[in-house]
Amino acid sequence: MRSIPEELHGIAFTTQDARALGVSDRMLEGARFVRLHRGVYRTRETAPTLPLRVRAAQLALPLEVAVSHVTNLRLRGFDIGPEEPLHFATNRPVQRVPNGVVLHRYRHELLLEMRAGVVMTPPARTFVDTATQLDDRRLLRVGDWLVSSGAVSVDDLRSFCLTSHLDGVRRARRVAPLVRARVASPKESDLRWTLHRAGLPEPEVNVDIHDDHGAWLARGDLVYRQRKVLVEYDGWQHERDARQRQWDYLRREQLEAAGWRVIVVTVEDFQRPHLIAVRIRQALWPRSSRFAGLSTV
Repeated sequence: MRSIPEELHGIAFTTQDARALGVSDRMLEGARFVRLHRGVYRTRETAPTLPLRVRAAQLALPLEVAVSHVTNLRLRGFDIGPEEPLHFATNRPVQRVPNGVVLHRYRHELLLEMRAGVVMTPPARTFVDTATQLDDRRLLRVGDWLVSSGAVSVDDLRSFCLTSHLDGVRRARRVAPLVRARVASPKESDLRWTLHRAGLPEPEVNVDIHDDHGAWLARGDLVYRQRKVLVEYDGWQHERDARQRQWDYLRREQLEAAGWRVIVVTVEDFQRPHLIAVRIRQALWPRSSRFAGLSTV
């Protein structure tokens, strides 16, 4: 049995690529190869990763296409939305679209960028595109991540939303003013969305906290400096070792000794987000009776 050429391992390739390396059409029909699309294959041992599946789809599509929507975000490193189908964009007519692919036809100019050898729509355009797929809360996650990862600035993102007339732009314009830099995780975005929906004041995001003498105390997730209230998302409460837990306790004691109120929000709290808002409101205005008598069970 003829061995598979090394050049074909780890990639998606066309029938023409295989023929050029001496692999016949009959060999491609055997168990050592997997057909991905018409005329596009991988070896059985090659893992069907997202980059490989994107490349395979590109080989089956015309040249003038770009990775778009949630597929674009996943290739950039942000997992949101379903992996399938794969999303691409073009402003040219296409006769045949492969299975497992959604091809979006743009009426306007197709702005492109190259990332790791893959043609993609740029970040601001992708933010608007995904507004057609995601709700406001998840779109805020996307905006926060794009900005915090350095893919686009807050100003450029908002400017693009304001000057564009694209599908999804109404939601994008609604969410873009809420996007901030330095957001450390999607759950922090969710926490900020919870506060926004409850009509609470906007906190500072991931800033340093000092005592009255200027000594550094901590770096806080969501900070209400004037009220000395710190809100933190703790997604690792069950995974810290004893030393890290001890450090967390000492840090919290230092903050409380300096007059700060620390509100810790865990993943379980998001099952009842309205109660998160109640806790923070009561911390900001402890004498408020607006929620007096509200059950927290």
